[in-house]
Amino acid sequence: MSRATKRKHVQKEMLTADWNGPVDDQRIVRIIAGRGNNLHEVFSIEDNETFLVSMPAKFRRNVWVKRNDYVVIEPIAEGDKVRGEIVHVLTKEDIKLMKQKGWGQEDNNSNIEPNTNRPIVTTISDLSSTDTDTDHDDPSEDTDYSS
Repeated sequence: MSRATKRKHVQKEMLTADWNGPVDDQRIVRIIAGRGNNLHEVFSIEDNETFLVSMPAKFRRNVWVKRNDYVVIEPIAEGDKVRGEIVHVLTKEDIKLMKQKGWGQEDNNSNIEPNTNRPIVTTISDLSSTDTDTDHDDPSEDTDYSS
């Protein structure tokens, strides 16, 4: 099967699948961060813990997940660090359906660490609003932000 045909089938499966919730030992978890090599760090609401899950080969380069996306995983027996495999990526409609059923009420984003890959930028308006002391005589303290 060519790559284009495979992508078409995977995307069709993801978009048209009637998903009614996790079955058996499946769990819904939230992606916290990508760790590379198709590994993702996730947070389980039920267990209140974080662990790694793997992205199966059929989803690689076909389905994209990012921070705060919800996925359905199945636990795997082998391995200490990687404890599950992604079986379904939840769409916005799936999440809306689950929240109507009462799922995720205890979920809050307080467990998500801020993204440290992006620098914190202070804008000129932030600088000018905090500098209220304009009564100084030292011209070296004046800063010209126009250039």
